[in-house]
Amino acid sequence: MAEGPKNEPKHLYRYRVLRYTPDIERDEWVNIGILLEQAGDLDREAIARREFRVAEEQPELARVKRLHPGADEGLLRALPTEFDARLRTAPQEAARYIEKLGDTLSNALQFSPQRALLADDFDLELDRLYRLHVAPPARQRAGIAESTRAWIKERINDVFRRRRVPKLERNIPVEAFTEPGDPLKLDYGYQNGIRGYLHAVPLGRDPSQPKILAYTARRVRARMPATEFTAICEIEPAQDNPRHRFIAQMFADENIAIVSLPRIDKFAEDLRLRLQ
Repeated sequence: MAEGPKNEPKHLYRYRVLRYTPDIERDEWVNIGILLEQAGDLDREAIARREFRVAEEQPELARVKRLHPGADEGLLRALPTEFDARLRTAPQEAARYIEKLGDTLSNALQFSPQRALLADDFDLELDRLYRLHVAPPARQRAGIAESTRAWIKERINDVFRRRRVPKLERNIPVEAFTEPGDPLKLDYGYQNGIRGYLHAVPLGRDPSQPKILAYTARRVRARMPATEFTAICEIEPAQDNPRHRFIAQMFADENIAIVSLPRIDKFAEDLRLRLQ
């Protein structure tokens, strides 16, 4: 007797794309975020988990400004902290906030129609949807794809799936170690005797990102000295590139390891063995 299909997706998710529409009359928008909700396994109307992911990095905001030069950058920069605080409230209150989102914040913010899908992993699906709908597309320059954090994370996720790295924590808030309201969330976390964090850091993009990670590592280690930090970059730092040398030295000073994507397979395998 033939067996039924295996490895079918287990969870029902619903998502909406958050759009920024500075001129309602022209009906021209740019996608700036994803709201992903996981339905309850028994009650499909109940919400088991709900997350916003909103554009906040400089390349993402720069893209919005290119498309809409008059964009309200202050509003856009405030959204990650605003959404994070709202989703920490009671589920009923968070649901009411989302229902009234357009009126609560600005009529320049609108949701796309809701769509449903089946998938296994909430965090991987949130990454995929964000890359598909929001992240600036990778451009080609001299035959080499310019990298974004979303682009790097997609490749990390693919390798971790193939190498069967045990379940990692994802999107870990750092405000408990820095200051309340700090919007940074580290991409991956693990613990096996020693606490460790992994974070995607493009060398060729916003130079403030490495500084933020270095600052965060210093603050975390003030509380947990033995914590490991690894920056996952698109390429190895080039010695003839002044910016790369600066970043590499800054990371060395803060004891942050660098792993490039060409070495991510071996790193993932080593991590898998450590976490078993």
